[in-house]
Amino acid sequence: MSLPGMDIAALRQYLVDSGVAVSGELRVELISGGRSNLTFKAYDDVSTWVVRRPPTSGLTPSAHDMAREYKVARGLQGTPVPVAKTVAFDADGAALGAPMTVVEFVDGQVIREQSELGRLSDEQVEATTSTLVKVLADLHAVDYRAVGLDTFGRPEGFFTRQLKLWAGQWDRVKTRDLPDVAALHDALTEALPQSSSASIVHGDFRIDNTILDTADPTIVRAVVDWELSTLGDPLTDVALMCVYRSPIFDLVLGTQAAWTSPRIPSADTLAQTYAAASGRDLVAWDFYVALANFKLGIIGEGITHRALQGSDSGSGAVHAAEATPEFMAAGLRALGKASA
Repeated sequence: MSLPGMDIAALRQYLVDSGVAVSGELRVELISGGRSNLTFKAYDDVSTWVVRRPPTSGLTPSAHDMAREYKVARGLQGTPVPVAKTVAFDADGAALGAPMTVVEFVDGQVIREQSELGRLSDEQVEATTSTLVKVLADLHAVDYRAVGLDTFGRPEGFFTRQLKLWAGQWDRVKTRDLPDVAALHDALTEALPQSSSASIVHGDFRIDNTILDTADPTIVRAVVDWELSTLGDPLTDVALMCVYRSPIFDLVLGTQAAWTSPRIPSADTLAQTYAAASGRDLVAWDFYVALANFKLGIIGEGITHRALQGSDSGSGAVHAAEATPEFMAAGLRALGKASA
């Protein structure tokens, strides 16, 4: 069966040329088309790897930066943050026609759906969530200079660049005009914090972007999906994690997401758990929440934009943008502003 975006023979040759031992026939399966990068499981008679590459169409300039994924995973080897062992990186896209990362396969379970969350008891859900928040705090505590990631981003001017980046993204992917987008952008510009911390940020942290131990879900085996990671303010990660709890996020993912389940602690509880685990104060928290809503609204719009261009990477992608007005309105409310 043909796999879009995958050439098994070319992948095998690339692995061999990279000094990776391939024993017997190389087999490849699609793990997830997702809403962003394509993820494949590749395996021979001895070893198993995970291969990631951008979607086959509807690309945007920075949302699928494979070099970023690989660099941060390599930098985090040996830190308290669990990540897969890096294997190879095809920066030029010679093998598959697009940049590609290869890491070792991490055995475990990924909980994406609310139905999958049903395998966990209430006690396990609470303990697993606490562990996830602790992992995020551990990530933000990593000395990025000490692990060779001092050029991974530019913390100075982070918020200004974030607003410019996401506003530019809106201009590229919008499927209609929404006055609340400009209104929220203006409100965020007015509310920019006077100071900011700097750390490695994941950019997309929630339960389904981690691999949990099969027997004990309270153990995180690996944090995955680093395509939006950078150096920036750690509270942007925390706010995004909290805003992901909104039920409207199900429209963006096209499913009943595990992270939107009422069994997961509330956004306020998550924020306070992080504050306790990290020792950070949640200063200017309303701004961070509003910024997270701004991002998610534009992400939802982008999913529908790509679907309308023929790159529907999952059921319901054409409906993802229905969440955008809700996120923009929530962002304005966080800053005490009315919808336009």
